[in-house]
Amino acid sequence: MKNKGRWIVLGLALVLVGITAMVLQLVGAQWVFLQFLEIPGRLFAFVAKILLVMSGFIIIALANTDWDRERKESA
Repeated sequence: MKNKGRWIVLGLALVLVGITAMVLQLVGAQWVFLQFLEIPGRLFAFVAKILLVMSGFIIIALANTDWDRERKESA
């Protein structure tokens, strides 16, 4: 996969931002750049942060997958 390191860093950044945003939400604070998520409501913001973390984990998993080996094993 091209740019494997960059994809892993992007996924890790999404996971870290999402988890820290959820922890900050528990104590009543929030990241300034994610403040727009609070406009529709707190539940929407919480679900969006969970999706942020999940998408980060998915990107990391896909970046670490060896697609050539997977094709050889499935044949």
